Amino acid sequence: MTITTPSSQLYFSYLHALLFISAMGVLTLLYSPKIQAEESINDKTLLVGTYSCPPFVMIDKPDDYQGLTFLLWDNIATNLNLKYRVKELPLKELLEAVASGKLDVGLSCISITPEREELLDFSHSFYETNLAIAVKQKSHWETFTGIIFNKKLLQILAIVAIAASTVGGIYYLLEHRVNDKLYSMQSRSARLVEGFILGLLFITKGPFNYYEFKTLTGRVVTVLLAVFTTLFIASITAVLASSFTLGLINNDIKGPNDLDNVLTGAKQSSTSSEFLTNHSIIHKTYPTVSEMLSALNSGEVNAIVYDDAILRYQIKKAQSQGVFEQLQVLPYQFEKQNYGIVLGENSPYDEEINRELLQFRKSNQWKKTLIEYFKIK
Repeated sequence: MTITTPSSQLYFSYLHALLFISAMGVLTLLYSPKIQAEESINDKTLLVGTYSCPPFVMIDKPDDYQGLTFLLWDNIATNLNLKYRVKELPLKELLEAVASGKLDVGLSCISITPEREELLDFSHSFYETNLAIAVKQKSHWETFTGIIFNKKLLQILAIVAIAASTVGGIYYLLEHRVNDKLYSMQSRSARLVEGFILGLLFITKGPFNYYEFKTLTGRVVTVLLAVFTTLFIASITAVLASSFTLGLINNDIKGPNDLDNVLTGAKQSSTSSEFLTNHSIIHKTYPTVSEMLSALNSGEVNAIVYDDAILRYQIKKAQSQGVFEQLQVLPYQFEKQNYGIVLGENSPYDEEINRELLQFRKSNQWKKTLIEYFKIK
Protein backbone atom coordinates (compact mmCIF):
# COMPACT_ATOMS: atom_id res chain seq x y z
CA MET A 1 0.00 0.00 0.00
CA THR A 2 1.41 3.38 -1.12
CA ILE A 3 0.77 6.38 1.04
CA THR A 4 0.77 9.78 -0.74
CA THR A 5 1.59 12.68 1.48
CA PRO A 6 0.46 16.25 0.85
CA SER A 7 4.05 17.21 0.07
CA SER A 8 4.38 14.52 -2.61
CA GLN A 9 1.08 15.60 -4.14
CA LEU A 10 2.36 19.14 -4.36
CA TYR A 11 5.55 17.88 -5.94
CA PHE A 12 3.67 15.95 -8.68
CA SER A 13 1.40 18.91 -9.37
CA TYR A 14 4.43 21.13 -9.76
CA LEU A 15 6.04 18.57 -12.08
CA HIS A 16 2.90 18.32 -14.24
CA ALA A 17 2.71 22.10 -14.53
CA LEU A 18 6.36 22.29 -15.50
CA LEU A 19 5.92 19.66 -18.22
CA PHE A 20 2.86 21.46 -19.58
CA ILE A 21 4.70 24.78 -19.76
CA SER A 22 7.66 23.11 -21.47
CA ALA A 23 5.38 21.49 -24.06
CA MET A 24 3.66 24.78 -24.74
CA GLY A 25 7.05 26.41 -25.14
CA VAL A 26 8.12 23.85 -27.72
CA LEU A 27 4.87 24.30 -29.64
CA THR A 28 5.30 28.05 -29.53
CA LEU A 29 8.82 27.76 -30.92
CA LEU A 30 7.59 25.48 -33.69
CA TYR A 31 4.62 27.54 -34.81
CA SER A 32 5.42 31.09 -33.84
CA PRO A 33 7.62 31.79 -36.93
CA LYS A 34 4.77 30.81 -39.21
CA ILE A 35 2.28 32.84 -37.16
CA GLN A 36 4.65 35.81 -37.16
CA ALA A 37 5.22 35.44 -40.91
CA GLU A 38 1.48 35.39 -41.56
CA GLU A 39 1.03 38.40 -39.32
CA SER A 40 3.89 40.22 -41.09
CA ILE A 41 2.33 39.47 -44.49
CA ASN A 42 -0.95 41.03 -43.43
CA ASP A 43 0.50 43.93 -41.43
CA LYS A 44 3.40 45.07 -43.61
CA THR A 45 3.03 47.26 -46.69
CA LEU A 46 5.14 45.47 -49.29
CA LEU A 47 7.38 47.49 -51.58
CA VAL A 48 6.96 46.14 -55.12
CA GLY A 49 9.31 47.00 -57.99
CA THR A 50 8.28 46.96 -61.65
CA TYR A 51 9.05 48.34 -65.12
CA SER A 52 7.04 48.66 -68.31
CA CYS A 53 6.87 45.48 -70.39
CA PRO A 54 3.66 45.31 -72.47
CA PRO A 55 1.53 43.24 -72.33
CA PHE A 56 2.76 42.03 -68.94
CA VAL A 57 3.14 45.47 -67.36
CA MET A 58 1.53 48.50 -68.97
CA ILE A 59 1.81 51.94 -67.37
CA ASP A 60 -0.42 54.35 -69.28
CA LYS A 61 -0.39 56.94 -66.49
CA PRO A 62 1.34 57.29 -63.09
CA ASP A 63 0.26 54.76 -60.46
CA ASP A 64 -1.96 52.92 -62.95
CA TYR A 65 -0.46 49.48 -63.51
CA GLN A 66 -2.17 47.10 -65.92
CA GLY A 67 -1.26 43.97 -67.84
CA LEU A 68 -0.96 40.24 -67.31
CA THR A 69 1.54 40.37 -64.44
CA PHE A 70 -0.48 42.88 -62.44
CA LEU A 71 -3.69 40.98 -63.12
CA LEU A 72 -2.01 37.99 -61.50
CA TRP A 73 -0.48 40.00 -58.65
CA ASP A 74 -3.69 41.88 -57.81
CA ASN A 75 -5.48 38.54 -57.51
CA ILE A 76 -2.75 37.19 -55.20
CA ALA A 77 -2.70 40.37 -53.09
CA THR A 78 -6.48 40.37 -52.74
CA ASN A 79 -6.68 36.73 -51.65
CA LEU A 80 -3.80 37.12 -49.16
CA ASN A 81 -5.00 40.53 -47.94
CA LEU A 82 -1.65 42.11 -48.87
CA LYS A 83 -1.00 45.83 -48.85
CA TYR A 84 1.65 47.06 -51.27
CA ARG A 85 3.22 50.10 -52.85
CA VAL A 86 4.76 50.12 -56.35
CA LYS A 87 8.09 51.65 -57.38
CA GLU A 88 9.34 51.79 -60.98
CA LEU A 89 12.94 50.69 -61.60
CA PRO A 90 14.96 49.39 -64.58
CA LEU A 91 15.46 45.62 -64.63
CA LYS A 92 19.03 45.58 -63.32
CA GLU A 93 18.30 47.95 -60.44
CA LEU A 94 15.09 46.06 -59.63
CA LEU A 95 16.91 42.75 -59.26
CA GLU A 96 19.63 44.34 -57.14
CA ALA A 97 17.03 46.03 -54.89
CA VAL A 98 15.18 42.76 -54.24
CA ALA A 99 18.46 40.93 -53.57
CA SER A 100 19.52 43.59 -51.05
CA GLY A 101 16.14 43.69 -49.31
CA LYS A 102 15.21 47.22 -50.43
CA LEU A 103 12.26 45.71 -52.34
CA ASP A 104 10.06 42.83 -51.23
CA VAL A 105 8.78 41.77 -54.64
CA GLY A 106 9.69 42.29 -58.33
CA LEU A 107 6.97 42.17 -61.01
CA SER A 108 7.25 42.35 -64.79
CA CYS A 109 8.35 39.96 -67.56
CA ILE A 110 11.34 38.65 -65.61
CA SER A 111 12.85 35.35 -66.72
CA ILE A 112 13.91 32.75 -64.18
CA THR A 113 17.59 31.89 -64.72
CA PRO A 114 20.17 29.88 -62.73
CA GLU A 115 22.35 32.99 -62.38
CA ARG A 116 19.50 35.02 -60.88
CA GLU A 117 18.50 32.12 -58.64
CA GLU A 118 21.90 32.35 -56.94
CA LEU A 119 20.96 35.74 -55.49
CA LEU A 120 17.15 35.68 -55.53
CA ASP A 121 14.15 33.45 -55.13
CA PHE A 122 11.41 33.16 -57.72
CA SER A 123 7.82 32.07 -57.63
CA HIS A 124 6.62 29.28 -59.87
CA SER A 125 6.55 30.21 -63.55
CA PHE A 126 3.38 32.00 -64.63
CA TYR A 127 4.17 32.29 -68.36
CA GLU A 128 6.44 30.38 -70.78
CA THR A 129 7.87 31.72 -74.04
CA ASN A 130 11.12 31.61 -76.10
CA LEU A 131 13.66 34.01 -77.52
CA ALA A 132 13.02 35.08 -81.10
CA ILE A 133 14.54 37.31 -83.79
CA ALA A 134 12.82 40.29 -85.41
CA VAL A 135 13.97 41.80 -88.72
CA LYS A 136 12.82 44.51 -91.09
CA GLN A 137 11.27 43.38 -94.37
CA LYS A 138 12.62 45.30 -97.34
CA SER A 139 10.35 47.08 -99.80
CA HIS A 140 10.47 46.05 -103.47
CA TRP A 141 12.49 49.15 -104.33
CA GLU A 142 14.95 48.55 -101.49
CA THR A 143 15.32 44.95 -102.58
CA PHE A 144 16.00 46.03 -106.18
CA THR A 145 18.56 48.69 -105.23
CA GLY A 146 20.15 46.30 -102.73
CA ILE A 147 20.74 43.80 -105.52
CA ILE A 148 21.95 46.37 -108.07
CA PHE A 149 24.42 48.02 -105.70
CA ASN A 150 25.55 44.86 -103.93
CA LYS A 151 29.36 45.12 -103.65
CA LYS A 152 30.00 41.49 -104.42
CA LEU A 153 27.77 41.66 -107.49
CA LEU A 154 29.61 44.75 -108.78
CA GLN A 155 32.96 43.00 -108.24
CA ILE A 156 31.77 39.97 -110.21
CA LEU A 157 30.52 42.15 -113.06
CA ALA A 158 33.90 43.92 -113.17
CA ILE A 159 35.70 40.56 -113.36
CA VAL A 160 33.39 39.43 -116.18
CA ALA A 161 34.00 42.69 -118.08
CA ILE A 162 37.79 42.36 -117.73
CA ALA A 163 37.75 38.70 -118.78
CA ALA A 164 35.50 39.48 -121.78
CA SER A 165 37.78 42.35 -122.85
CA THR A 166 40.85 40.12 -122.55
CA VAL A 167 39.37 37.22 -124.54
CA GLY A 168 37.81 39.57 -127.10
CA GLY A 169 41.11 41.43 -127.49
CA ILE A 170 43.03 38.20 -128.13
CA TYR A 171 40.58 37.10 -130.83
CA TYR A 172 40.51 40.57 -132.36
CA LEU A 173 44.28 40.59 -132.79
CA LEU A 174 44.21 37.09 -134.29
CA GLU A 175 41.10 37.25 -136.48
CA HIS A 176 39.93 40.75 -137.41
CA ARG A 177 41.96 40.93 -140.64
CA VAL A 178 41.01 37.49 -141.95
CA ASN A 179 37.57 36.74 -140.48
CA ASP A 180 34.88 38.88 -142.10
CA LYS A 181 32.14 36.73 -140.59
CA LEU A 182 33.04 37.64 -136.98
CA TYR A 183 34.23 41.18 -137.74
CA SER A 184 31.91 42.68 -140.36
CA MET A 185 31.91 46.35 -139.29
CA GLN A 186 33.92 48.84 -141.35
CA SER A 187 35.30 51.15 -138.66
CA ARG A 188 38.00 50.10 -136.24
CA SER A 189 36.04 51.20 -133.15
CA ALA A 190 33.02 49.16 -134.28
CA ARG A 191 35.24 46.12 -134.75
CA LEU A 192 36.62 46.60 -131.22
CA VAL A 193 33.05 46.57 -129.94
CA GLU A 194 32.48 43.38 -131.93
CA GLY A 195 35.58 41.94 -130.29
CA PHE A 196 34.26 42.78 -126.79
CA ILE A 197 30.85 41.24 -127.61
CA LEU A 198 32.62 38.12 -128.90
CA GLY A 199 34.61 37.87 -125.64
CA LEU A 200 31.49 38.45 -123.53
CA LEU A 201 29.57 35.74 -125.35
CA PHE A 202 32.53 33.42 -125.04
CA ILE A 203 32.74 34.03 -121.25
CA THR A 204 29.01 33.78 -120.56
CA LYS A 205 27.84 31.17 -123.10
CA GLY A 206 30.92 29.03 -123.50
CA PRO A 207 33.31 28.39 -126.43
CA PHE A 208 32.26 29.00 -130.02
CA ASN A 209 32.34 26.39 -132.74
CA TYR A 210 35.94 25.45 -133.47
CA TYR A 211 35.45 26.15 -137.19
CA GLU A 212 34.27 29.73 -136.66
CA PHE A 213 37.91 30.83 -136.44
CA LYS A 214 40.18 31.12 -139.47
CA THR A 215 43.63 31.16 -137.88
CA LEU A 216 45.30 28.12 -136.34
CA THR A 217 46.23 30.12 -133.24
CA GLY A 218 42.61 31.19 -132.82
CA ARG A 219 41.49 27.56 -132.99
CA VAL A 220 44.15 26.48 -130.46
CA VAL A 221 43.11 29.29 -128.08
CA THR A 222 39.49 28.17 -128.45
CA VAL A 223 40.36 24.66 -127.37
CA LEU A 224 42.42 25.88 -124.41
CA LEU A 225 39.71 28.26 -123.27
CA ALA A 226 36.95 25.66 -123.56
CA VAL A 227 37.72 24.00 -120.21
CA PHE A 228 38.47 27.30 -118.46
CA THR A 229 35.23 29.00 -119.51
CA THR A 230 33.13 25.99 -118.45
CA LEU A 231 34.47 26.25 -114.90
CA PHE A 232 34.38 30.04 -114.99
CA ILE A 233 30.71 30.13 -116.02
CA ALA A 234 29.76 27.67 -113.24
CA SER A 235 31.60 29.76 -110.63
CA ILE A 236 30.12 33.05 -111.85
CA THR A 237 26.61 31.59 -111.85
CA ALA A 238 26.97 30.39 -108.24
CA VAL A 239 28.37 33.72 -107.04
CA LEU A 240 25.72 35.74 -108.87
CA ALA A 241 22.96 33.60 -107.37
CA SER A 242 24.46 34.19 -103.92
CA SER A 243 24.70 37.93 -104.57
CA PHE A 244 21.04 38.16 -105.55
CA THR A 245 20.06 36.26 -102.40
CA LEU A 246 22.15 38.60 -100.25
CA GLY A 247 19.97 41.44 -101.44
CA LEU A 248 17.21 40.15 -99.15
CA ILE A 249 18.35 40.51 -95.53
CA ASN A 250 15.39 38.58 -94.11
CA ASN A 251 16.38 35.53 -96.19
CA ASP A 252 19.87 35.69 -94.70
CA ILE A 253 18.82 35.43 -91.04
CA LYS A 254 17.25 32.13 -90.14
CA GLY A 255 18.42 31.68 -86.55
CA PRO A 256 20.99 32.80 -83.96
CA ASN A 257 23.87 31.28 -85.96
CA ASP A 258 23.24 33.89 -88.69
CA LEU A 259 23.63 36.87 -86.33
CA ASP A 260 27.44 36.92 -86.42
CA ASN A 261 27.56 38.86 -89.68
CA VAL A 262 24.80 41.40 -89.06
CA LEU A 263 24.26 44.31 -86.68
CA THR A 264 22.19 42.95 -83.78
CA GLY A 265 20.32 44.64 -80.92
CA ALA A 266 19.05 43.46 -77.52
CA LYS A 267 17.57 44.94 -74.34
CA GLN A 268 19.96 45.92 -71.56
CA SER A 269 20.49 43.35 -68.77
CA SER A 270 18.06 40.94 -70.45
CA THR A 271 18.37 37.20 -70.97
CA SER A 272 18.57 37.89 -74.73
CA SER A 273 21.65 40.07 -74.18
CA GLU A 274 23.14 37.37 -71.95
CA PHE A 275 22.46 34.75 -74.63
CA LEU A 276 24.22 36.82 -77.32
CA THR A 277 27.17 37.49 -75.01
CA ASN A 278 27.49 33.80 -74.12
CA HIS A 279 27.57 32.96 -77.85
CA SER A 280 30.17 35.67 -78.58
CA ILE A 281 27.76 37.68 -80.75
CA ILE A 282 28.60 41.38 -80.62
CA HIS A 283 25.45 43.44 -80.15
CA LYS A 284 24.15 46.85 -79.19
CA THR A 285 21.89 47.21 -76.14
CA TYR A 286 18.89 49.49 -75.60
CA PRO A 287 17.11 50.58 -72.39
CA THR A 288 13.62 49.70 -73.64
CA VAL A 289 11.94 47.45 -76.19
CA SER A 290 10.45 50.51 -77.92
CA GLU A 291 13.89 52.00 -78.51
CA MET A 292 15.11 48.64 -79.77
CA LEU A 293 12.23 48.40 -82.27
CA SER A 294 12.86 51.98 -83.43
CA ALA A 295 16.53 51.14 -84.03
CA LEU A 296 15.53 48.14 -86.15
CA ASN A 297 13.00 50.18 -88.11
CA SER A 298 15.51 52.95 -88.84
CA GLY A 299 18.20 50.52 -90.00
CA GLU A 300 20.52 51.15 -87.05
CA VAL A 301 20.56 47.37 -86.54
CA ASN A 302 19.61 44.53 -88.91
CA ALA A 303 18.06 42.26 -86.31
CA ILE A 304 16.95 42.28 -82.67
CA VAL A 305 16.66 39.41 -80.20
CA TYR A 306 14.07 39.36 -77.41
CA ASP A 307 11.21 37.33 -75.97
CA ASP A 308 8.90 36.06 -78.71
CA ALA A 309 5.60 36.91 -76.98
CA ILE A 310 6.64 40.50 -76.26
CA LEU A 311 8.07 41.14 -79.72
CA ARG A 312 4.93 39.84 -81.43
CA TYR A 313 2.60 41.81 -79.17
CA GLN A 314 4.45 45.11 -79.45
CA ILE A 315 5.00 44.88 -83.22
CA LYS A 316 1.37 43.91 -83.81
CA LYS A 317 0.14 46.77 -81.63
CA ALA A 318 2.44 49.26 -83.38
CA GLN A 319 1.32 48.08 -86.83
CA SER A 320 -2.32 48.58 -85.82
CA GLN A 321 -1.34 52.22 -85.27
CA GLY A 322 0.40 52.49 -88.66
CA VAL A 323 4.04 52.24 -87.55
CA PHE A 324 6.75 49.56 -87.81
CA GLU A 325 4.80 48.07 -90.74
CA GLN A 326 7.86 46.34 -92.22
CA LEU A 327 8.97 44.65 -89.00
CA GLN A 328 8.33 40.95 -88.53
CA VAL A 329 9.23 38.21 -86.06
CA LEU A 330 10.91 35.23 -87.68
CA PRO A 331 9.36 31.79 -87.00
CA TYR A 332 12.55 30.47 -85.41
CA GLN A 333 12.36 30.17 -81.63
CA PHE A 334 15.12 29.17 -79.22
CA GLU A 335 16.18 29.40 -75.56
CA LYS A 336 13.02 28.85 -73.49
CA GLN A 337 12.01 31.62 -71.06
CA ASN A 338 9.94 31.20 -67.87
CA TYR A 339 8.54 34.31 -66.20
CA GLY A 340 8.23 34.41 -62.42
CA ILE A 341 7.63 36.80 -59.53
CA VAL A 342 10.94 37.90 -57.99
CA LEU A 343 11.33 37.40 -54.23
CA GLY A 344 14.21 37.87 -51.82
CA GLU A 345 16.08 34.81 -50.60
CA ASN A 346 14.18 32.95 -47.85
CA SER A 347 11.18 35.19 -48.43
CA PRO A 348 8.32 34.50 -45.96
CA TYR A 349 5.80 35.07 -48.76
CA ASP A 350 6.82 32.41 -51.28
CA GLU A 351 4.57 29.56 -50.14
CA GLU A 352 1.39 31.63 -50.03
CA ILE A 353 2.20 33.45 -53.28
CA ASN A 354 2.94 30.20 -55.12
CA ARG A 355 -0.29 28.63 -53.91
CA GLU A 356 -2.38 31.55 -55.14
CA LEU A 357 -0.38 31.79 -58.40
CA LEU A 358 -1.01 28.16 -59.30
CA GLN A 359 -4.70 28.50 -58.49
CA PHE A 360 -5.09 31.60 -60.66
CA ARG A 361 -3.22 30.04 -63.58
CA LYS A 362 -5.95 27.40 -63.75
CA SER A 363 -8.76 29.96 -63.72
CA ASN A 364 -10.90 30.89 -66.74
CA GLN A 365 -10.09 34.56 -66.14
CA TRP A 366 -6.38 33.95 -66.78
CA LYS A 367 -7.07 31.87 -69.90
CA LYS A 368 -9.48 34.47 -71.31
CA THR A 369 -6.98 37.25 -70.71
CA LEU A 370 -4.25 35.33 -72.55
CA ILE A 371 -6.60 34.92 -75.50
CA GLU A 372 -7.39 38.63 -75.42
CA TYR A 373 -3.74 39.66 -75.51
CA PHE A 374 -2.19 37.00 -77.71
CA LYS A 375 -5.15 35.51 -79.58
CA ILE A 376 -4.08 31.99 -78.59
CA LYS A 377 -6.19 28.96 -77.84
